Order: sequence, then C-alpha cells, then structure tokens
Amino acid sequence: MKAILILLTVLPLAAFSQSYTSYFTGSATDLVSSPQGGICLMGGATEHDEAMKWFLQRADGGDILVLRASGSDGYNDYLYSQLGISVNSVETIVFNNASASYDSYVQQKIAAAEAIWFAGGDQWDYTSYWRNTAVDSLINIGLAQRNIVIGGTSAGMAIQGGIYFSAENGTVTSSTALSNPYDFRVTADSTSFLKNDILSDVITDTHYDNPDRKGRHAVFLARIYTDYGIVGKGIACDEYTAVCIDENGLASAYGEWPTYDENVYFIQPNCELQDFSPEDCSVGNPLEWNHNGDALKVYHIKATMNGENTFDLSDWTTGVGGTWKNWRVTNGVLQEIVGDPLSCSSAGITEAKKAQIRIYPNPVSEFLQIDGLHTLEGLKSLHLFNVSGKLVGAIDVQSNQAEFDMRNLSEGMYTLSIVSDQEVLNYLIVK
Repeated sequence: MKAILILLTVLPLAAFSQSYTSYFTGSATDLVSSPQGGICLMGGATEHDEAMKWFLQRADGGDILVLRASGSDGYNDYLYSQLGISVNSVETIVFNNASASYDSYVQQKIAAAEAIWFAGGDQWDYTSYWRNTAVDSLINIGLAQRNIVIGGTSAGMAIQGGIYFSAENGTVTSSTALSNPYDFRVTADSTSFLKNDILSDVITDTHYDNPDRKGRHAVFLARIYTDYGIVGKGIACDEYTAVCIDENGLASAYGEWPTYDENVYFIQPNCELQDFSPEDCSVGNPLEWNHNGDALKVYHIKATMNGENTFDLSDWTTGVGGTWKNWRVTNGVLQEIVGDPLSCSSAGITEAKKAQIRIYPNPVSEFLQIDGLHTLEGLKSLHLFNVSGKLVGAIDVQSNQAEFDMRNLSEGMYTLSIVSDQEVLNYLIVK
C-alpha cells in the first residue's frame, strides 16, 4: 500500500550526531517498494539526466539515499523533482568522519533505502569510513536480499568494483603507474567491500578523458593478475558519460555523442592467448604487456543520449554500436590499434580452473600444500615469487600434489604461479 505523501522542505538534521549531517526531502513515512536492481556508473562531471532517470525508475518509487563524505544537499531537489520521476523521498547523509558509520540512524536509513547513490569526493574516505563496518554490510544485504539499485559518480563509481583503486596514498597518473607498476600510489585493492556479482572481477576508472587514465587502468589490470591471480576486467567512463547495467548484465552507455566526443570502455586481457600475463610487471621497471599487440581487448562505445549502444557483461563479448580495439604496453608506453572482435569469453574461465586446485593453509606459517594438479593439462612447473617479483622457490611437478617449505621465508605476500600448457594460474599467498 502506498504511503500518504507528505512534502517536506530540505532540512539539515545534524542534531542526531555531529558525525554526520542529513538533508531530507519528501515523505517522512517509509515506503517499501520493489526495486529492480541494477548499477549506474558515472564518469565524474555533471550527471547525465537520462542515466539518472534510469536509476530512479529502477527504485520503483521508493526512498533514495545519497551517501557522501563532503558537500551538502545538491542532489535532493534534482533527484526528487527535477527529473520528473516520482520517488517517495531523497535523503543525503554527509559523513563528517568515520564514526558516522556506527550511528544507528545512518544504519537505519541504509537498511530502508530502495536506491543508494554515492557522490563524488575522495574514494579513500569512503573506503576507510565504510569498509568492514555496518555500512558496507547493510549495502551488501540490500543488494543480495532487497534488490536495491546503486550508483555513483567519480569516487562513487571508483568504489563499486569487486577490485578498486582505493587512492589510499593519493591519486596516480598514467605515466607514473606505467613507469613503475609498484609505485606506492598504485593501490589496486581486493579487500572485500561492496559485493555486486556482475562487478566481482571488475575495476572501474573515471574522468577517463581528463586526464588520460588508460595507462594506469592497464597497470591496475596487470597488478590484479600478477598479485592476485585474478583475470580482472575494466569499465571506464569519460567525464560526462555513464554506464547503466541492468539485472541481466546488459550495460548501456549514456552520453551526448555525436554532439560531444563521449566514450565508455570495457577492457579485458585477451582470452585468445594461451598465456596473457604481462611480460614484465615488477618493482621499478616499466610495464611490458604486449603479446605482439594483442595483450588487452577493449570494446569502445560512443555514449549516446538514449543509451542504445550496449555491451553484455554476462559474456564480455557481445556488443552493439561499438568497435573493438587492441591495447598494448611497450616499455611503459600504451598504444591502441583497431582490433578484431573477441572470439572467446574470459568470464569465469580462469576462476573455474583455479577452483579445482586446493592450496592450504593460507595464510601459511610452515608448509604450503597444493592438491589437484592432475586437473591441469601439460603441467610444467610451480614457482613462488615474493612481492618484488623475485623467484624464491620452484618445484618440478611429479604428481597430483606438491609442497613448498616456507619456514625460512619472511612474513609478507607471495605469488604462487602454476604453469601448464594451457594457462598460467596465479594465487596470492600470505605468510
């Protein structure tokens, strides 16, 4: 049953706690609707009205919550009345510090929202304030159990991938990242945060055209594979564009092309290659990820007003209205050329292979055990590398099982690399 609409003015509610400020517009009576789910990712400048309408429509007239760590009530009237989509309320909560994450009022509002929008700002504020608190837990419950729709712009887009650039040590330019993928500012973080299945192996990037961020995005993907053994993928937006992803994984690109040159990108390692790992992703050396020009496959879409150009994230191969490109990095320089359509899907391939291998215990103190090696065809070797990329152990495989003696190794992170005729599987090991 629909609640009676009581129109309120925008009202700052700071009395509940000094740790946050709330601005409220709409009905004070909670309305429980049936949201359709979905994700809206925006590149970081002015919001695209049609993409924001898509976001609001999927809330099914419910309550919209804007979370931010700076700014004020700029979204309230825009979302409540200016776009012409009826919603029950819009509330903006500005986190003044991390303690707001523990406030019962804030938690209650997250638990009741049908849609949550993350404003721009500093993504490290969001990560450090919300990660491993009730905030990310309640958002993830909303995604899994109530089918809420979420979205965000700039920093609010940056935090939504299963892997994310946390900006813990500040931002990083493409030139810095390409010249040294292990620069301290390259913080591609896989610590559990927001959990949306369709983005579980995705790292996003924003403001793609100002400044150019293609190079650092390639570095993020190289680090994700080298450090974590994850075949990561990338979604990127120019400043005035948006990618809206429905419940089936269909991503629509919103912008104002051809009036303006506005683009979105879907980036992945080339699954047609037997081994697509970077030739050199190590401390202090320029990134080398070339593979004869075929290292990365990119579906490039011109973003239009109505979002008719699309890419299917359920297979990462099917696109409408875009063009395929190849990216390569040679001695720290990224180059783009026209490419052929991808004839395979990287979705889940390596992860399925890795799931057949049992590695334990992890973290490890003495001996690392590896079982299930018989599932790999043409198994060649097992190598253990430290965080600097130095080989610290190797085993000639003779059976289904193997063991690494790690008693004399220092505490820290290591990469276990299993090489076969078909692929290279990398696992992050902690001692």
